[in-house]
Amino acid sequence: MDTPLAAQAATETIEKAQEAAEPLRLALEKLLNFRISEMSPADWQVLTLQGGMRVALALIILFLALTFAGWVASTVRASLTRLKFDATLSKFLAKLAWWGVVAVAGVCCLSYFGVETTSFAALLGAAGFAIGLAFQGTLSNFAAGAMLLIFRPFRVGDTVNVGGQLGTVDEIELFTTTLDTFDNRRIILPNSSVFGSTIENVTHHRVRRADIAVGVVYSADIDLTRATLETALEATPGVLHEPKPAVVLVQLGASSVDWSVRGWAPTTDFLTVKQALIRSVKNHLDRAGIGIPFPQMEIHLQTPAQESMRRVA
Repeated sequence: MDTPLAAQAATETIEKAQEAAEPLRLALEKLLNFRISEMSPADWQVLTLQGGMRVALALIILFLALTFAGWVASTVRASLTRLKFDATLSKFLAKLAWWGVVAVAGVCCLSYFGVETTSFAALLGAAGFAIGLAFQGTLSNFAAGAMLLIFRPFRVGDTVNVGGQLGTVDEIELFTTTLDTFDNRRIILPNSSVFGSTIENVTHHRVRRADIAVGVVYSADIDLTRATLETALEATPGVLHEPKPAVVLVQLGASSVDWSVRGWAPTTDFLTVKQALIRSVKNHLDRAGIGIPFPQMEIHLQTPAQESMRRVA
């Protein structure tokens, strides 16, 4: 390419770049209330120094705001705990206080830099609609979290079975619910899947019933079996007398007479009482000589000669 042509192409490129940057220059001059082209090196130094000081002050304000927000959240949570307030709402209100302080500090910083908060609010409102369409899933989690906090199907500390996960509720946040499993795993579920599924609150009631399925041999006397199972119920520590325990004859199965041993226990001791009841049932059946059938397999072995005779026959 000839030198004149290259120079002409470079000039055209520079002109196009200037035209593209012209709106930005005009907006910046309007904001700063002077013309950039008329600035001297000294003006640039003053502008840089002032801008740096403003940025440093804004960072200091944000740092102090984050520190203050943490203190406010801790104070709110401690105060509500001393008042024996609901643990779920205590965590939620503490987190809400934290975000409130941070939001106020952010608006103050924007005002310090000359940004009109009213215009900024209008811009946020316009952008919020577009963002809402893009984050429908997130907003559904927020709405579900609000419903969980309002209707409270479970609280912090309850053991629940939800979304195929069984664990103890650690925290209900705006978008997620946190569970701790019995083998010490942390499960985080989106609130939309929690509120939109079947929720089983295992520890809602103070007492629970343990159902033990028992199958005995057909040769066992029915009255003796019932008396033995009732004795096992009475001998189990932790089984409550009210509601009354029961021994129910369920059905005549294919290879056993099926019973159901039902005992009530405090929810806090349910697993311990259930294991003790299973142990007591097995021991009492053994002492009474009542057998428990189990699947059996019969294997018939044949010699080659026997196999040949069978084929001939």
